[in-house]
Amino acid sequence: MTDHTDTSNDNVGNTIQADASPVAVNLANTPFHTLTQDTVLDAVESLGYVSDLRVFPLNSYENRVYQVGIEGEAPLIAKFYRPNRWNLQQIREEHTFSLALAELEIPVVPPIANAEGETLFEYGDHRFSLSQRRGGHAPSLDDMDTLYRMGQHLGRIHALGQVEDYNHRPALTLEDFGIRSREFLLANDFIPKTLLAAYQTVSEQLIDKMQSVITNIDYRSIRLHGDCHPGNVLQREDSLYFVDFDDSRMGPAIQDIWMLLSGDKTQQQTQFGEILEGYEEFCEFNPSELPLIESFRTLRLMHYAAWLARRWEDPAFPQAFPWFNSERYWAEHIQELREQLFGLDEPALKLPSAI
Repeated sequence: MTDHTDTSNDNVGNTIQADASPVAVNLANTPFHTLTQDTVLDAVESLGYVSDLRVFPLNSYENRVYQVGIEGEAPLIAKFYRPNRWNLQQIREEHTFSLALAELEIPVVPPIANAEGETLFEYGDHRFSLSQRRGGHAPSLDDMDTLYRMGQHLGRIHALGQVEDYNHRPALTLEDFGIRSREFLLANDFIPKTLLAAYQTVSEQLIDKMQSVITNIDYRSIRLHGDCHPGNVLQREDSLYFVDFDDSRMGPAIQDIWMLLSGDKTQQQTQFGEILEGYEEFCEFNPSELPLIESFRTLRLMHYAAWLARRWEDPAFPQAFPWFNSERYWAEHIQELREQLFGLDEPALKLPSAI
């Protein structure tokens, strides 16, 4: 990042970065090739807002997200959805969940509804939503009070998340995140020939081992945040906001919890204890889910590599992730997967009362 980069925090867990934006590259062959700055402004103004013509692209690559200045009011965040990723019903389910959380005064950033209650809009070829801007900074993960408060908020999210299921959004599964990710990479020749045998072996071993772990644990799937890493938590003086529910899906509660943990096993155990203390004020935690952590960590690694591969024809991705798809990248990825083979055999985190 240069000294001339215009940066600030947004409410989707990303950074405004004017010189590294998706709109700065040639998008002629992508789903967003018609999404010009004028189109963004026209879309927002089609809902009755008057812009001040200021548009700042945010570092969001799966979708396209912009901060749009509004005359006499605070800026809005406009999110344009990647075509063919979520259908209308799936997007509306996520919106309904976010709105229900906000109605309970749980600190999230829901989409703005118009007078008819609609939150998903169309302009030309694009579907989009608007939300209020919420600034903030990354949470202090070494602060026990912050971890406790994150646990409280996540417990409230999950308490509502388990009231009913999604009918249209998918679940976090080994099939989707592991097996299909592996199949896509192999079928599309992303793995260098010199590393192909190593990848095939370690990925197959991991899938077999994860299958054994996951099928032997009885857990309940609930509506999750789905991508609950610290970058999607914004700390403000008044609260901690959980943002960007775009990856929300059905799955076990531990999926949202483990992603807030960092450091070595001892540090993670301490952090988990603080999060759990706040969490269980609002939602009971099933300790049998703890052995799932390393399986879901592995699935995230496999899914992330396949996600980059699936999007590689979008010119924004090679610019944003220039290190991807090199022999070095795949060698390091295979090494990560090998480490997960050992991680799956290590003892799981424990409840604080069991230490």
